[in-house]
Parts: sequence; structure tokens; C-alpha cells
Amino acid sequence: MEVTNVTEYQAIAKAKLPKMAYDYYASGAEDQWTLEENRNAFSRILFRPRILIDVSKIDMTTTILGFKISMPIMVAPTAFQKMAHPDGEYATARATSAAGTIMTLSSWATSSVEEVASTGPGIRFFQLYVYKDRNVVAQLVRRAERAGFKAIALTVDTPILGRREADIKNRFTLPPFLTLKNFEGLNLGKMDEANDSGLASYVAGQIDRTLSWKDVQWLQTITTMPILVKGVITAEDTRLAIQAGAAGIIVSNHGARQLDYVPATISALEEVVKAAQGRVPVFLDGGVRRGTDVFKALALGAAGIFIGRPVVFSLAAEGEAGVRKVLQMLRDEFELTMALSGCTSLKEITRDHIVTEWDAPKARPAPRL
Repeated sequence: MEVTNVTEYQAIAKAKLPKMAYDYYASGAEDQWTLEENRNAFSRILFRPRILIDVSKIDMTTTILGFKISMPIMVAPTAFQKMAHPDGEYATARATSAAGTIMTLSSWATSSVEEVASTGPGIRFFQLYVYKDRNVVAQLVRRAERAGFKAIALTVDTPILGRREADIKNRFTLPPFLTLKNFEGLNLGKMDEANDSGLASYVAGQIDRTLSWKDVQWLQTITTMPILVKGVITAEDTRLAIQAGAAGIIVSNHGARQLDYVPATISALEEVVKAAQGRVPVFLDGGVRRGTDVFKALALGAAGIFIGRPVVFSLAAEGEAGVRKVLQMLRDEFELTMALSGCTSLKEITRDHIVTEWDAPKARPAPRL
């Protein structure tokens, strides 16, 4: 059966993967309310398309931190990709590079920064978890920089792992043939079996709960790479992130895997954008499955979006070809949405192109021809 949209890959992945692997990728925290809400919130934002505009040429290109990319659709960091497909992060790196966009490699990748760099040219960011041993962090950041990575996406919403009940039931642990490749030489590459989630125990043992804003400043002393703060969902933290020297903000609730009952990222986006006041770019991650979702995020002020689960599900289904297809489908749908909304470039996408449930009814200016 031909796959005609991004969501269809999830069922294919579910049929192909061992239950422990699928559940790890698919599940959210606790009641999974935010997991559903990340998707549902998009469906409550409607379009106000403009017509009779020449849309024969559409330009989706954009510049992110000085790097020109083909579209504002990028790849979010997702852990353990070789658990989805033997080619893992190699396949994702090649597919993302072929699409002319940015891949973010997870700290907990099953391929190292050097291995991913060896797949060929491409603009890549590195997602960082801060370990208790800061020498490990400094070493990892230096390795990413040496391997040609262009930015750090610092995950700030995980001092402790969220309660993911599927992982507890499954006693989740990394399959024996896989390791956290970036930590292999540091004796931190293996995850032990535990009475609940092996990953939760690993995080409790290794990840630094004392992480604070001063560490964002410390990171800037050990690298010249710009730092994106990933996991901001409030105006207050947006202002603090900018004060701490962040080069950008990723509005993220960790794919609804950390604190349940936080708003959908698309619902939190505008608050963050307004607080940023254009000082740094704001990105969105979470719940994007359609080109229409991409347009809605940009209309609310995002500079671009990141996709996570669609990558691992398509990777599980079809390897590199699956990831390529997901990126192509989203691109095609986004281009179509732009055309049907009357926008020929990203700068033409405005807040007036959408209506949200929190909009006050307002008198709109009379159009002038």
C-alpha cells in the first residue's frame, strides 16, 4: 500500500518493530494527555487564506543561524535510531542532507558524532545532555565541534526522566548489540537492566540535576558553537534564556515525554515568540505531521520546526528512503499550503493567515487593491 502521508508510517513501524522499541518511540509521559494535545492543538488553528495572488513561484528557503537551508523543516534529535533500523543515524543523516536541511544528532545516538560526520557533507546540530562529570560534557562538545557540527541544542527539560509507563512495563533497556556510541570510550555507553526503565535509572545515575542557567553560560566558555535552548515553554524562561546568551530557543515539551499536562508546543509558541521580541529565532518541536502544521507554526512566529517521531517511524519502515519520503511529503504539503494561502515566500506568512481559539474577534482593515 502506498504511503501518502507522514502519519501512515507509524502503523507500519508498529507492525515491524519489537514492542519494547516501538513503545519507547511512541509513548509519552503518564496519562499521555500532552502527547495527544501536541497533535490536537494544531487542529484547532484554522486558515484565513488569501486568493488571487500569483503563486506560480514559491520560495521555501530560509537561513537558520546563518546557514541556508531548503525549507524550514528540520530533523529533531531522537535517541537510539539503530533500534529502528540497522542504518540508524547514518540513514537519517544522508536523507536529511539530501533534502538540504538540518539534522540534530542526539547525545544518546547509536552512532557517534564522527560516524555521522563521515556520511558526507551536511549541516548538523548536536543535542546535548549535561552529565554529572563535566569533563565528559566538555570532551563531547569538542568532539562535535571537531566533527563539523554547527550548533548545540541543549536539552533543559530533563533533570530527571519523565514517567513513561510503557518503558516501565517493558523494563526498557537498549538491545545488547547497541551502545550509546558517543560514550563508548568513557564507560558510559551501556545501559543496565533495571526494575523499571533502564533508561530512567541511567539518567538518575548520570545526568546532572543541578543544571541551571549558569551552566548555559559555562557552555559558551568551552565552545564557539551557538547554543539553542531546547525545552522552553514560557515567557519567563524565554527572557532568562536570552539573558544567558542563548542563540535561539526551541519550544519543546520533549515530545510529551517529560511533564504531562503542559500545553501543546503550538499553544505555547506565541507566548515565547512575543517574549523573545525578535532578539533570537524561536523554533517549534512536537506534533508536526502535516505541511499545514508547519505553516501554522510559522504564522505564529516560528523560524522553523523540527520533526522527531516521523523520522524514527519512517526509518523503521523503509530506512533512508522512508526518511527521505517524510521530508519530501512535508515539503510538498507545505508548498501547497503556502500556495493555497497566497504566500510565495516565508516572509509573506503572517499572523493574519490563521485564526486561533485565543484570538479576540477584531475589526480587520478594509483591503486596498
